[in-house]
Amino acid sequence: MRSLGSMGVTLYGVDSGRDATAFASRYCRRKYIQGIELSDGDQLLEALLRISDQLGRQAILIATSDDTSLFVATYRDKLKERFLFQNNSRELIETLISKEGMHGLAKANGVPVPDITFPRTTEDIQAYIETDGRFPVMLKAIDGTRLFKRTGKKMVIVTSAKDLLEAFQELDEPGFPNLMLQEYIPGDDDQIYIFNGYFNKKSECLLGFTGHKIRQFPIHVGCASLGVSTWNQEVADITTTFMRSIGYQGILDIGYRYDARDGSYKVLDINPRVGQAFRMFVADNDMDVVRALYLDLGGQALPESKAREGRRWMIEDLDLISSYHYYKEGTLSIGQWLRSFRGVEEAMWFSWRDPKPFLLMVGGMAGQFVRWFGKRITGVFRRSGRKT
Repeated sequence: MRSLGSMGVTLYGVDSGRDATAFASRYCRRKYIQGIELSDGDQLLEALLRISDQLGRQAILIATSDDTSLFVATYRDKLKERFLFQNNSRELIETLISKEGMHGLAKANGVPVPDITFPRTTEDIQAYIETDGRFPVMLKAIDGTRLFKRTGKKMVIVTSAKDLLEAFQELDEPGFPNLMLQEYIPGDDDQIYIFNGYFNKKSECLLGFTGHKIRQFPIHVGCASLGVSTWNQEVADITTTFMRSIGYQGILDIGYRYDARDGSYKVLDINPRVGQAFRMFVADNDMDVVRALYLDLGGQALPESKAREGRRWMIEDLDLISSYHYYKEGTLSIGQWLRSFRGVEEAMWFSWRDPKPFLLMVGGMAGQFVRWFGKRITGVFRRSGRKT
C-alpha cells in the first residue's frame, strides 16, 4: 500500500478480516472483505469479477500469500481478461511452495540443497534415529502454511532422539503427511541470504537485490526481523539462472543458507510472490520489486536502478521479542543490540505519512502484554493461596 500509494497509484485491498493491516493504510482506497484461502477459490473469483465490474477497467492483482499465489495460477484463464498478474502455471507454483517439490526442482536444476528425508510415521523417525541419527536436525513442514494454521509453528530444531520423537508426535497430522527432516547447516543467523527480484514474461530479471538476515523471529528458524541489503553475486547468479531455466515470471523471494563446510549456498525456501521483507531491498531511486511489477505489467520501462547497499529494515514488534530471546541465550549484548540499528532506514510498521498501522500494532502489543501480565499476577496469587 505504501510503496505504490506514495506513487499516486489507486489501491484496493481484499482480505478475509476487517482487521487486516493493509486496510488501515491511508492509501487503501476501498476495502473488500472476502475469504482468500484457496478453499474459497470459487467465491474469491466471483468477488474479484464483481470488483472488476465496479472498477470498469483492468487492474493489477498482487498476491501476498502462498494461497493467493496459487489461486491466481489456478484461475488465471478466467482472470486474464480482467486483470494483469504474474502469469505462472499452477503446477509450477504448487512445486515452488511445497518444500518437497521445491527441493526436487532445485536439485534437478543443479541448485545446492540440504539433505532431506520425508518421514511418514513414527517408525520412519525411529529408523532415522537408528540409521542416521545426526543431531541437531530440522523438523519442518512440507506445506508451511498448513502446519502453521494447526500449530502456530512451521519448523523446529531438535537436538536429541527423544526431542525428535516428541516433536514429530506433536506436529504430525496422521493420515496427511506434511513433515520432513532437513539437514541442519551450522552457522549464525546472518548466514541466511535472501534474493528479492522481479522477472518479466521472458524470465529476465529486471530488478534484483540480495541481502542477509541479522535477526529472526522466532530466533534461528523464523522470518527476518532485522535484515540488511548487501550484494552477493553468487546468490544472484544462482537465482537468475534457476528462474530462467524453469520459466518463472513475477516477484520472487528466495532464501539460502551459506554452508561453510563446502562453501555453497543451499536453497531453503522459495516464495513465488511478494515477500514480507521486500522493502529491505530498495534502489537509490526508491525502486522496489512491487514498483517494478507495476511498471512492467503496465507496459512502462523500468528506470536504471542501483541497490542501496547497507540499507537495514526491521519489523519492530517481532524484533523486540527476538532480541530479548537472543539476549537470554547469551548471543546478543545490550551494546550489540544498540549498534545493530545503525543503518535502519525503514520499518515495517512505522511511517510518519501513514501512522495508523503502527498505532494498531502498538495497541495489539499492549493488549497482549496486559493479558500476559494478568495471567502472571493470577498465578502469583494462586501460589500464595490468596484470592484475586
